[in-house]
Amino acid sequence: MADVAGSGNAGGDLNLIPPPPPPIPPNVKPEVVAPPKYSIMSRRGTGTCGRRIPLLANHFKVSVKAPDAVFYQYSVHITSEDKRAVEGKGIGRKLVDRLYQTYSSELAGKKFAYDGEKALYTVGPLPQNKLEFTVVLEETFSKSENGSPSGVTEKRSRRSLQSKTFTIELSYAAKIPLKSIALALKGADVDNTQDALRVLDIILRQQAANMGCLLVRQSFFHDDSRNFTDVGAGVVGVRGFHSSFRPTQGGLSLNMDVSTTMIMTPGPVIDFLIANQGVREPRNIDWVKAKRMLKNMRIKTRHRNMEFKIIGISEKPCNLQFFPMKLKTGDGTSEGETTDITVFEYFTKHCGIELTYSAYLPCLDVGKPKRPNYLPLELCALVSLQRYTKALSSQQRASLVEKSRQKPQDRIRTLTDAVSKYHYDSDPVLTTCGISIEKQLTQIEGRVLDTPKLKVGNSEDCTPFKGRWNFNNKTLLNPTRIDRWIVVNFSARCDTSHISRELINSGRKKGILIERPFTLLEEEPQSRRQSPVIRVEKMFEQIQTKLPSPPDFILCVLAERKNSDIYGPWKKKSLSDFGIVTQCISPSKINDQYLTNVLLKINSKLGGINSLLALEHSSRVPLIKDTPTMILGMDVSHGSPGRSDIPSVAAVVGSRNWPLISRYRAAVRTQSPKVEMIDALYKPLANGKDDGIIRELLVDFYKTSNGRKPTQIIVFRDGVSESQFNQVLNIELDQIVKAYQHLGEADIPKFTVIVAQKNHHTKLFQTNSPDNVPPGTVVDTKIVHPRNYDFYMCAQAGMIGTSRPAHYHVLLDEIGFSPDDLQNLIHSLSYVYQRSTTAISIVAPICYAHLAAAQMGQFMKFEDLSDTSSGKGSVTSSESIPVQELPRLHEKVQGSMFFC
Repeated sequence: MADVAGSGNAGGDLNLIPPPPPPIPPNVKPEVVAPPKYSIMSRRGTGTCGRRIPLLANHFKVSVKAPDAVFYQYSVHITSEDKRAVEGKGIGRKLVDRLYQTYSSELAGKKFAYDGEKALYTVGPLPQNKLEFTVVLEETFSKSENGSPSGVTEKRSRRSLQSKTFTIELSYAAKIPLKSIALALKGADVDNTQDALRVLDIILRQQAANMGCLLVRQSFFHDDSRNFTDVGAGVVGVRGFHSSFRPTQGGLSLNMDVSTTMIMTPGPVIDFLIANQGVREPRNIDWVKAKRMLKNMRIKTRHRNMEFKIIGISEKPCNLQFFPMKLKTGDGTSEGETTDITVFEYFTKHCGIELTYSAYLPCLDVGKPKRPNYLPLELCALVSLQRYTKALSSQQRASLVEKSRQKPQDRIRTLTDAVSKYHYDSDPVLTTCGISIEKQLTQIEGRVLDTPKLKVGNSEDCTPFKGRWNFNNKTLLNPTRIDRWIVVNFSARCDTSHISRELINSGRKKGILIERPFTLLEEEPQSRRQSPVIRVEKMFEQIQTKLPSPPDFILCVLAERKNSDIYGPWKKKSLSDFGIVTQCISPSKINDQYLTNVLLKINSKLGGINSLLALEHSSRVPLIKDTPTMILGMDVSHGSPGRSDIPSVAAVVGSRNWPLISRYRAAVRTQSPKVEMIDALYKPLANGKDDGIIRELLVDFYKTSNGRKPTQIIVFRDGVSESQFNQVLNIELDQIVKAYQHLGEADIPKFTVIVAQKNHHTKLFQTNSPDNVPPGTVVDTKIVHPRNYDFYMCAQAGMIGTSRPAHYHVLLDEIGFSPDDLQNLIHSLSYVYQRSTTAISIVAPICYAHLAAAQMGQFMKFEDLSDTSSGKGSVTSSESIPVQELPRLHEKVQGSMFFC
């Protein structure tokens, strides 16, 4: 970085605009320096630190007896009689099944692996590169024009039973040799390994589809009520299995895990709506909400046992909703005349069906946009295994977590039973390749790293036990002092004077001197019926009226513990407009543990330090103590499923106060919805300045680290899949380098880039204990990638359920950590999370980035552009939406750990 511009630099900033380059002599072309392109590094070895421990992993060893087999891929094109392309996995699978049954000899008896859409695979080639077949599929009842009031005659009903003819074209597309997997297992970088693995995964999905399972990516779910668990509001969690083939050091393995997805409770539609909306009687149902919820859902009718797809809801109730019914003559033929009749009258008089409660309720429309087809609600039941894709409420999520937990031994039993029960390797395509799957979990060896020691108040040592520690009879390492603060209360049920007294007493025990609050402000009762934004505005008007100047800190009492409507507007007003640190609470019971947890957050936000690593306290962190090192944590938070009109929020936290590795500052920006790569790391403006995230964090590091510039940067990236690793290296890292160069620096720092994954399916189990693996367990052999540098670490103490290790992928290491040094650093970074007294499951910088993105994402929750309660339909193209800019934090809180 360039030198500081001295006291004359108004912002006390670095000199951000580099001097102009010297003029280029005539006839000399300027040298164009291409940015360095990085490739994913290979493993450098394995760690040796720690106590060795025998473990099991949920990987089942796969043997391949015909490694020279070659998959031939064919493109599938299906057209109907009128030459229109046929889409849809359900119909596609039926047609390809019929194709195999009808033309097996013409296809040389080859077995298929079909993905349900455009690709079909065989072992060895089909007789010709291009084949065309005519396939006849017997149609069941026509789903849009039968058995209900749309003026459909019995004649049309019979005609809907006729067969339909389709044309299926198969065209050769590619060869995928199975031996590419064998080469990858030996450490070779082979292009089509992922293609071959994908074919094996498609074979498993096809098997599950043939069993009538719901397929969700690599997971499948059986229609078995024993696997259902009610989570409330008409939603059921259904337990199934994830399965995928993975190349590992120990050979090819099948990674099998228990998986859960949400479905709508099958059964009467009216029961679902009552549960979903939390009402007591059908007359209280909000039919606008119901229409949104039911659109495109499949129902089965009681009177005809047929399936339909819901396209809408009638405007009028069943007994007032008319439709034109064709009249019939005595011999049953139509005269072409019609008469208007209500849906209720049609079903009761012409179909002989007695209707009770649904006469006064709207009907379901299962027709086509211009040809409605109405069914009374009480005749309709939701078909099973229909995914519920909306965001769960906090109560539903808590219920799901509680009910779907499995102890380690129960999970082992579930998985081994499933592998035996489903006979994966009996699939004809897998049999042709000579693939067999072992029925027992893979035995591996792990290591338990030593627990890092901590320093707390009075420089006392604190040694965590089983990943936990506490502040009983201890004080915080660097407690803050709170002189001028207030309490505001949005909750009618809380006694704020009691809360403030208890907080002051608990703070004194922890070393935090808290004066009596300047004032206690209660929300005016008439304000509670107004919008959240107005309620917050009125509270701040009270604050400005009652206080001569802004307070240093506000304790805010909310009525709801989670998902409070007040939270977003309150944080936006306090952090962005006024620059006041706040702590929101909603206590159900106030005890010492609760108050300690609140004080840990408050102390961190106000600049205090709760604890440090002992190595950090004495500046002895290997490879960091002598070289200015910055640690970045990067994450992107996306809107709820199905909401493509809400911008994604990118957050990066950067360490400050080197050589500390426990203090962080956050920089947050919005970007296009659902985009995972962070696009504001480097953001050059027309005036030559850089308004990007990295510049903000680099300047802060420089200011807080005695004018030192980072010569090493460790990047922890969350939330990216293996297919995006190269983008992290060659897009995001390139932006970080450009931001550094923009500050006038010639010498680029050394980088270590690590991706941390939580959403994977590898689990670790102790071989001789029913308990979870101990905190600090690391595995870097046998089940890891055959070539790339990855390892699993379970830093946390798993008290309930089965622990999930974090999966770390080292993409680049220019700093040159040994495996032991890197694993110990990552383990240590799980103990520096200031708001907790337990080791966390993933490094603190990533958790902080996640918190910062989530909290500032709340700023937008009540803006007009992305009002999540408006019920707008999702927008298909994110490019058409102007990305809403986040308001920046007030300068008084920019450097704080406001996200704690």
